[in-house]
Amino acid sequence: MIREPIQIAIQQMHARDIPIREISRKLNLSRKTVRRVLRGGIRTQKRRRETPDKDLELIRQLFQDCKGNVTRVQEIMEQKYARPIAYSTLTKMVREAHLRPSKPRAGRYAFGPGVEMQHDTSPHRVRIGEKTVTAQCAGLVLAYSRRAFVQYYPRFTRFETKCYLSEAVAFMSGVCSRCVIDNTCVVLASGSGADAMIAPEMEAFGRCYGFEFFAHSIGNPNRKPLVERLFHFAENNFLPGRTFKSWPDLNEQAARWCREVANAREKRSLGMSPQAAWLMEKSFLHPLPDVPPPVYKTFSRIVDNSGFINLETNRYSVPERLVGKRLEVHKYLERVRIYHGGRRVADHPRLIDQRDGRITAPGHHPPLFRKAEETACEQEQKLTAHHPDLDAYISGLKQRVRGRGMAQFRRLLNLKRTYPHEAFLAAVQHALHYCLYDLNRLENMILERVAGDFFQLEDDGAWPCD
Repeated sequence: MIREPIQIAIQQMHARDIPIREISRKLNLSRKTVRRVLRGGIRTQKRRRETPDKDLELIRQLFQDCKGNVTRVQEIMEQKYARPIAYSTLTKMVREAHLRPSKPRAGRYAFGPGVEMQHDTSPHRVRIGEKTVTAQCAGLVLAYSRRAFVQYYPRFTRFETKCYLSEAVAFMSGVCSRCVIDNTCVVLASGSGADAMIAPEMEAFGRCYGFEFFAHSIGNPNRKPLVERLFHFAENNFLPGRTFKSWPDLNEQAARWCREVANAREKRSLGMSPQAAWLMEKSFLHPLPDVPPPVYKTFSRIVDNSGFINLETNRYSVPERLVGKRLEVHKYLERVRIYHGGRRVADHPRLIDQRDGRITAPGHHPPLFRKAEETACEQEQKLTAHHPDLDAYISGLKQRVRGRGMAQFRRLLNLKRTYPHEAFLAAVQHALHYCLYDLNRLENMILERVAGDFFQLEDDGAWPCD
């Protein structure tokens, strides 16, 4: 529809005998359009039919009953009142009746390089192995370059917060001077917004890396829109179509996705990729400390009678000599290290998102009941393979002793080394024939055989006098 002022101009120019070609050129219209206006005269745009007051009152009532759901209002108008109304028409009526408040004007935050980074968490449903769990997605975005980093955790306490931020700033190769967060009790001790007080341990953690936490006011998530948009991107681009074997596998794939997808795609607002913008911002970031502070949590545990310590419903083994001792336990993100007297006595992989699990390190718990024939002690190995009768005697002796028989084999080895070989072997053969496995009697039998060679005794058994 040609607007009315244009139609009037065409009529006036034609009345002054201006050719149609000239009118078309000056008004930037086709000659066919000019001729149509001249033939039909001035046409005004038809006004839309106004909504009757009774329909408007009905829509007001239904809008209130349906709690602002315009789609449901449209369905009721058609089904119950036989008044089908197009959705676009219905939304226009809602706007004109001021049933919905108008959207406020939106602003825009602009930051220089190295000034601000934004951090937050969001719950995502993730399938790990054969079960679907609710994982806490932690994200960090540099406000200038939009470089992003995400990781997933089964829970998000202050311990996980420090673990994540340590990995995030290492991924960014530096930190900004301010980290914007919401009013979470994970970081704050009390208050909110400008009156928020940062927890002492989190404030000390930020001081180690050279940044400060800044909490925005309650109900103002638009203060950190970059990280909020990152969660939507991760949930709809990273998670769909990917499978995860474990939590470490999930976080490894998330870090790879950040490098190859999230930070490599060009952003229209930047005119380049976040990776390219980060190269420009990198020199403005605060450098990381030469020795990053280790992130761990300390516990004190007493070793139970089974030789385990309990941590987060899971059990970790320690050497059995420490049963009943009080040990110091250091919980890292992926490891559990146990110390006694300042020395590390155990190092286990940490069981994450698991209950009633148990890890036993090799060598910590030897078998409580060990059969003698399973292993041969050093003395037994030195006695065997010398004579068949001696081997048979050793086999019979092992059946009659408790445990491994180390004391008996040690004494038998001493007899073999102390007395002559012929006398020792003859006594063993005689004892084997009569099944005599008392080593005291065996030694007496050896002494009877060597008495004439080593001792000279009188016939009456008395010692000779000088």
